[in-house]
Amino acid sequence: MLDARAAHAVAANESSIIAVAGTNAAGRPVLDVERFDGTRWTRIATLPTEAAGGLNAPAAAFLGDALVLSGGFSATSNRPVANVWALDSRNGTWRPLPPMPAPRGGHAMVAWKGRLHIVGGGNDRSTLADHLAYDPATGTWRTLAPLPRSKGSPALVVAGGELVALGGRSGWDDFGDAHRYDEARDQWQPLASIAPRGTAGAVALCGRVWLIGGESQAEKRVLDRVETMGERALLDGAAWLPGPPLPTPRAFARAVVFKSRVHVVGGAVAYGASHQPLGSAVVEVLEGDCH
Repeated sequence: MLDARAAHAVAANESSIIAVAGTNAAGRPVLDVERFDGTRWTRIATLPTEAAGGLNAPAAAFLGDALVLSGGFSATSNRPVANVWALDSRNGTWRPLPPMPAPRGGHAMVAWKGRLHIVGGGNDRSTLADHLAYDPATGTWRTLAPLPRSKGSPALVVAGGELVALGGRSGWDDFGDAHRYDEARDQWQPLASIAPRGTAGAVALCGRVWLIGGESQAEKRVLDRVETMGERALLDGAAWLPGPPLPTPRAFARAVVFKSRVHVVGGAVAYGASHQPLGSAVVEVLEGDCH
């Protein structure tokens, strides 16, 4: 990337990867928004005016053609925000969306069945178990069944058509639990556990789920570990298998699928502070086996 980043947000669609917010190699806020078109990175916008001082640990996802950026901690006050914005990447302009019911940062967000789903995170008092869904048709947020426990920095992925939450942390505790959301019953159901970690990335590609990198507070280090399994096997409760390790170990390992390959974009290469981590500009790619 043009800017090193950690505690940032990354999202991808068929035409681009977009990286936004976070802190640079000196731990200072990154204000520019970058877009990768498959060949090169370019600066396409800056953070919204309301976040002009920078944001730490927001979440991003594409909803249709718009990049949606939610929450995060203000880089100037370290207080969480509830703001949600949509970016038109063609002209670099932001528009506000209805804010989340309450402020948070360090949460995870994905688009699933036409809605944005948010889980976990934390505010200025505690970690959260919240599960929220935003419906763009009505412009409203809905509160759904919370995670089985409060956790910040979980990974969230759509696997086998299901919403799956993996890992996370609270204080000095890392978690290895995994759950799928049962929409019909509005409840979370346990899956096979992972090695405990927070700030890992997760994607589904070519019928497999990949859990990548992150940070172990027990081991006091960032991780190169990759765990994988088939999407169907995951939902059936099978055990995770080791995957090819990440060449550059990273916390805040933001993983996305772009052009049928897994891209891990930026992250912190050194263990340490969660609110002003030292970012990297490293982008590494895992070739998918879709045959």
